[in-house]
Amino acid sequence: MERPKVNPAPPVLSRRRLPLDPTAMARSLIGKLLVRATPEGRMSGRIVEVEAYLENDAAAHSFRGETNRNRSMFLRRGHAYVYFIYGTWFALNVSGGAAGVGAAVLIRALEPVEGLDLMRVRRPHAADHRLASGPGCLATAFGIDFRFDGLDLCAPGALWLAPGPVRTGVASVGVSVRIGISKEAHRPLRFFERGNPCLSGPRYLSGPAGRVRRT
Repeated sequence: MERPKVNPAPPVLSRRRLPLDPTAMARSLIGKLLVRATPEGRMSGRIVEVEAYLENDAAAHSFRGETNRNRSMFLRRGHAYVYFIYGTWFALNVSGGAAGVGAAVLIRALEPVEGLDLMRVRRPHAADHRLASGPGCLATAFGIDFRFDGLDLCAPGALWLAPGPVRTGVASVGVSVRIGISKEAHRPLRFFERGNPCLSGPRYLSGPAGRVRRT
């Protein structure tokens, strides 16, 4: 009996492809893949929405310095920083600077690519385009928790970044203010794939109108 074909795992993204500047890195992550390997199979999704949090940024967890809680945020770029928010859900960030710099990029939304059945088990009542729409939904769909905090996402393992698939006619990258914060919320540090149905947040922040500008 012929075995079903299994697609090869996406290659690990080289750290050299991540800009040292966290804002530039945030923009560069749009279209890249987040890949999760589990005993049940592999999941992956295209990154379609992120937010940058910078050093000396009052909205960043690193604003008051390094602590046990935020230590992974100070690792060199390309490491996972996972935190638990509102006592409800986890959120995945990618450390975004040189070692010792407290900057990170929050992964806000993915477009599911592979392993949708596995995501549906964790998010049974969500439509496919909402499986990983929003930081908490994303972490739930991919089974991300504190076990992944500090993990090198530019190395083989259970969770990694990969180059995105080449596409033609992909919508341009948009930029807007950040979502769901009270401090320095006006800063244009949210990047997203314009027109993608998997985006989180209010529609007026992801379309041609409102506080969004084409980049």
